[in-house]
Amino acid sequence: MSYRDPAHTNGYEFTQGSGYTLPEYPFVPPPELQGASPGRYAVVIVGAGITGLTLACSLARLGVAAVVLDEDNTVGVKGASSRGICYTQKSLEIFDRLGIYERIAAKGVQWSVGRTFAGEHEVYSFDLRQQGGFGLSAQPPFINIQQFYIEGFLVERIQELGHVDLRWRNRLTGFQQHADHAVLTVETPDGAYTLQASHVVDATGSHSPLRRWLDVPFTGKRGDDRWCIADVRFTTRPPQERHTWIEAPFNDNRAVWQHLMADDVWRIDYQMAPDSDAAHVSREDVVRERLARQFGPDTQVEVVWVGPYAYRNECVHAMRHGRVFFMGDSAKIVSPFGARGGNTGVADADNLAWKLALVLQGRASPALLESFNDERLEAAQENVRVTSRTARFLRPADGIERTFRSAAIGLARDHAFARPLINTGRMAVANPYTRSRCVLGGPGSAAGRSTQNVALQWANGQPGQLHDLLDWAGADLLLLVFGPQPAATLQRLRRLTGHAPLRTVQVLGPREAGGAVEQVHDPKGHLRATCMLDGAAPPAWALVRPDGYLAATGQRIDGSLVQAVEQALGLREPVTSSPKNKASA
Repeated sequence: MSYRDPAHTNGYEFTQGSGYTLPEYPFVPPPELQGASPGRYAVVIVGAGITGLTLACSLARLGVAAVVLDEDNTVGVKGASSRGICYTQKSLEIFDRLGIYERIAAKGVQWSVGRTFAGEHEVYSFDLRQQGGFGLSAQPPFINIQQFYIEGFLVERIQELGHVDLRWRNRLTGFQQHADHAVLTVETPDGAYTLQASHVVDATGSHSPLRRWLDVPFTGKRGDDRWCIADVRFTTRPPQERHTWIEAPFNDNRAVWQHLMADDVWRIDYQMAPDSDAAHVSREDVVRERLARQFGPDTQVEVVWVGPYAYRNECVHAMRHGRVFFMGDSAKIVSPFGARGGNTGVADADNLAWKLALVLQGRASPALLESFNDERLEAAQENVRVTSRTARFLRPADGIERTFRSAAIGLARDHAFARPLINTGRMAVANPYTRSRCVLGGPGSAAGRSTQNVALQWANGQPGQLHDLLDWAGADLLLLVFGPQPAATLQRLRRLTGHAPLRTVQVLGPREAGGAVEQVHDPKGHLRATCMLDGAAPPAWALVRPDGYLAATGQRIDGSLVQAVEQALGLREPVTSSPKNKASA
């Protein structure tokens, strides 16, 4: 059977197992089908997957009305697997701001330790809590949970917040783009209708019809790597860690992934031969044979779901085309190594939401929306590059790639210096923005990097978090001013706050006295630390965007602060003397 025959389908025709029970939502006839003239909406989101629902929830939190169209009547994909399962600290921080993190934490499984094996030997291990400051955030490095649970929590939260019209069983069938709006044709069980939108967001996934209709240029590459997912429950649980085999003796020396998810379901991915028969490898009896080889013949398992998958790498050349924004898998498709797929779709949505809110409210320039392409295209290209390297390590071509992998595995068994060469997935982190027109960087500045949800202390001594300040600021920029300041400086900051979508908070260390109306304490220095580069001088101020990214930092409260605010709102042309501030093509 050729590679092309079974690959890249949403039909899931080879799936087996008892499956998952997904919620179903009712079809409600939209007003356009009840005699109303075509509606004109500020934002229409096409696709109610994790990306589209994150954007809808983010807009609802900021009080922005939107319409969501989805051709199905449930979350996840009927008959499909767990799909995405690993959610990064950055995604969990986003979900915390949206108000669903506690639901995710209660249902999912936290982990930070990963172990990699070649044959019987452990050749690499890591604990993410010991890397990159993961431990400063209130959210853990990773939580494993089936994607449809998060989507269901997002639907619940959207319904709690209001503002968003979720239209189930509304399938986009036509599209026209004009200078100031787009016209969408939608098919429903009760007939077709049209509606108009000022902004359209394509979150339909890897088979985007809008990409095809608009003839959006992209770069893509198919591979011949084939995998089979098995979602199973055991009578005896394996260790609650991420285990990876580069060469698994129980899988013909091919790779295997092993993760625990919610409901005591284990996700096990088996790398298969490139020319394997998808129908055969997905048969439940064949899967049980593989499980018996891995865990022993007496292991009792329930097969929840099993099915094959293949992947490809794709990335559009631009994530905005006129009135349409592409995000998630509509914009880029990456191999599933390192959890850089669904998590980057969540970040895409978080990036665009506050920008749309400020522009639609008339508090920022429409030019601010161009920075979505600057920032998220850079992230997409980086994630494609990183995951492509992992894919080549796991499925090396004959010759130098296979020789390198064999050498790396051999050295890693005995030498610590070689263990970082073992590439079974560079785990996703918040992508920095080095090409954004709305970020004002410079030597020693952490601008363009994401903050963490660190702890702070309110003026009354009660504990708090950075997200409490971001929630207070809403769609406004948040200015953190560190240390004592002269009264005249605080007065100037109050005037600036009165003329811009900006909230200002004075951050005080131990035994420091403040004079601002709004002030918090940073007893352990975590708030200051998350706003600076390692080894750099502490900033005097940091301008934090609603998505938790740093728009700028500075050593003095002077005209550079005003410039940073204007640039963060798209009101000023970026400074082009530094590569950090050049917009992408």
